[in-house]
Amino acid sequence: MKYVIGIDLGTSGTKTVLFDTLGNVVASHTVEYPMYQPQNGWAEQDPRDWANAALETLKKVVSESGVDNSDILGIGISGQMHGLVMLDENGDVIRNSIIWCDQRTAKECEEITQRVGAKRLIEITANPALPGFTASKILWVRNNEPQNYSRCRKILLPKDYVRYILTGEFATEVSDAAGMQLLDIGKRCWSDEVLEKLDIDKSLLAKCYESVEVTGGINKKTADYTGLKEGTIVVGGAGDNAAAAIGTGVVEDKKAFTTIGTSGVVYAHASKIAIDPKGRVHTFCSAVPGEWLVMGVTQGAGLSLKWFRDNFCNAEIETAKQMNVDPYYLMDKEVDTVMIGANKLLYLPYLMGERTPHLNSDARGVFFGLSAMHTKKDMLRAVMEGVSYSLKDCVSVLNEMGLEISDMMACGGGGTSSVWRQMLADLYACPVKTITSKEGPALGVALLAAVAAGVYPSVQEACAAVVKVKNEQQPVAENTEQYKKYYEIYKRLYLSLKDDFSALGSLK
Repeated sequence: MKYVIGIDLGTSGTKTVLFDTLGNVVASHTVEYPMYQPQNGWAEQDPRDWANAALETLKKVVSESGVDNSDILGIGISGQMHGLVMLDENGDVIRNSIIWCDQRTAKECEEITQRVGAKRLIEITANPALPGFTASKILWVRNNEPQNYSRCRKILLPKDYVRYILTGEFATEVSDAAGMQLLDIGKRCWSDEVLEKLDIDKSLLAKCYESVEVTGGINKKTADYTGLKEGTIVVGGAGDNAAAAIGTGVVEDKKAFTTIGTSGVVYAHASKIAIDPKGRVHTFCSAVPGEWLVMGVTQGAGLSLKWFRDNFCNAEIETAKQMNVDPYYLMDKEVDTVMIGANKLLYLPYLMGERTPHLNSDARGVFFGLSAMHTKKDMLRAVMEGVSYSLKDCVSVLNEMGLEISDMMACGGGGTSSVWRQMLADLYACPVKTITSKEGPALGVALLAAVAAGVYPSVQEACAAVVKVKNEQQPVAENTEQYKKYYEIYKRLYLSLKDDFSALGSLK
């Protein structure tokens, strides 16, 4: 038997999984690490924590599995996107990484837009300037920590710093590099025009590969520590959402997935590049060579339900403890007793502002239509439906761009709820499925390694062999028609409240 490894570098921890080439888990280990918030709205992590976690988890899965290291064909790395890692001339970390959720770079986003031009920036990088992306973080360090910027000799993304530690190579790949806002998304290479206008030296950036290409081999130091064989190939890998797409089999046109975690993501595969000129959704390079992905993001998806649970569902939490079940299980049971439309109650899930399709940090959560007849169960259903409407907003933008979706996977914590999946199926008017594996990004990048090692001839054939469907919710035509009425009101509510959101946000 032969094996491949997937390393999934997340925000809370790194999980490394050893799979056989059919996608079965042989060994898995996770190491957690902290996030630092030096000021309100800032978010940083120490890249050395990521490296140590990767080395420790690799050592564990190799030793615990007992497999011969010569049977491990390759390694793929998935990572949280957009983080800025700056190295000096010795390859040492200069400062903590400013990570994806950091919000300090509003002024730098304005600077990028002014230097490149709003329209031109979207034409090249497929996205408007956003605080989460890497380019604005680079400018922030240059503007605020010139001593650190002057020492910088190499800029890497989180997973690519781990690659450097494992292999000694400075390399990245297109799906993750696309989130830096320095890549020409259509040409899949660094944009000389953007780099010149932002005055960023191209030599600071790593060589850019396709996700399935070999970027290096395990070096002797790593081999000695982990038990891996020196020279074991390390492939490009992928950013977290691109890796999750491979792990869920979303590698062909008309296929998409919906993730309901703290935020919500709708991700669609596209064999031809599709860019929204309004910048409402993100277009990045796919981990499938020569193809793309388009994704919409809603900020307060699972967060909305967790907020409601933590503040209003103490009875469910206590009962769940006694029954030894998850509180969400009981909440699902309650929601299932309420009719579509939650007795004419609507919820706008803008607890943390919104991104798709509104890109409005002032937007806030709303219950609309609340009356004395409504119960906690109605409010619970309204929350879940409101998140579903926001995800439907994402799908609507994708459809407007010419991307047809007929096959939808569901993942993340919310994807485990059959009630929520049925809402999505009815709103999307297409089947919503889950898969047998829960490994997502780790499986995705392990499959990229399997393709590079010659186990499968293509990413699509690897997914066809390994990714298996477990559950499927079919849309109910009557439900779809019912939801249409409420969704139309939901869409109008934002337009009605937009100015008031801004007025409320400006109050001191």
